[in-house]
Amino acid sequence: WVLLGLALMGAGALLALVWAPRMAKLPLGAGSVAVLGSLAVAIGAVETLWRATSVSLSLPWALPIGAGTVCLDPLAAWFLLPMALLGGLGALYGGRYLEPYAAQRSLRAAWFFYHVLLLSMALVFLAANAVPFLLAWELMSLSSFFLVCFESEKESVQRAGWTYLVATHLGGVPLVLFFVVAGYFAGSLEFSAYASMAPIPAAYASLLFVFALLGFGTKAGFLPLHVWLPEAHPAAPSHVSALMSGVMIKTGIYGLVRSLSYLDTPPAWWGWLLVAVGASSGIVGVLFALAQHDLKRLLAYHSVENIGI
Repeated sequence: WVLLGLALMGAGALLALVWAPRMAKLPLGAGSVAVLGSLAVAIGAVETLWRATSVSLSLPWALPIGAGTVCLDPLAAWFLLPMALLGGLGALYGGRYLEPYAAQRSLRAAWFFYHVLLLSMALVFLAANAVPFLLAWELMSLSSFFLVCFESEKESVQRAGWTYLVATHLGGVPLVLFFVVAGYFAGSLEFSAYASMAPIPAAYASLLFVFALLGFGTKAGFLPLHVWLPEAHPAAPSHVSALMSGVMIKTGIYGLVRSLSYLDTPPAWWGWLLVAVGASSGIVGVLFALAQHDLKRLLAYHSVENIGI
């Protein structure tokens, strides 16, 4: 089911490039393929959670630095389910939301990058090797950047888009360092090797923790790494903003949970630091939200608050 959903999302991206005007006439609108793909992914996620099973697939990979391995386990399914539900609902809403823009500009790019964003987020949750994970992470960042810049003729949108692009790539640096250092100790870039590696020296484990917190925390919007979030979310189309707040920033939480599970028993200061980051994000996020008069900015700061919680 999940593979079928991924195939439909990929097909939807290609169809949007060549058939976007006619896609709007489909029963569910231009996002109909995204709706069907999301439904298939949701079925696969529910089945995985119900059976509490894991299944992996290794694809042919031409690069010498790892395999194209994907794995569907309950943790991935837990995050795939809201991604599928919100992705499908966003596609339904986006069809009507984008209608007024059809007379002004082509909607090919908007629907192409929407399908790519869904596909890349699903691959982030499914990737079981550092290389495809980082590739999917980059694809997610770039597709969401182009969606944020949908109304690129506005100076505020340009500024928000570049703020997001710079922030997300600065956050990508510690992620690469995390996977490289962890791969050195594990002897492989496969996540299964990370999970079974021997305990590493405490100093290196703490360094990996800091890399993970900075890299995934930037995407999640932890304070003070949240600067891009209240700028990018109001600039994006409403259905994209909902998907970014509802799912995309949670990929940071997923990455933090997944990566820290590979490390040995954590020292107490890791927990206290996470409590401090969470408490400050929760309190400051809601205080900033109370001062907002723009609904999207208000929801963006509430996203910072909810991430903190």
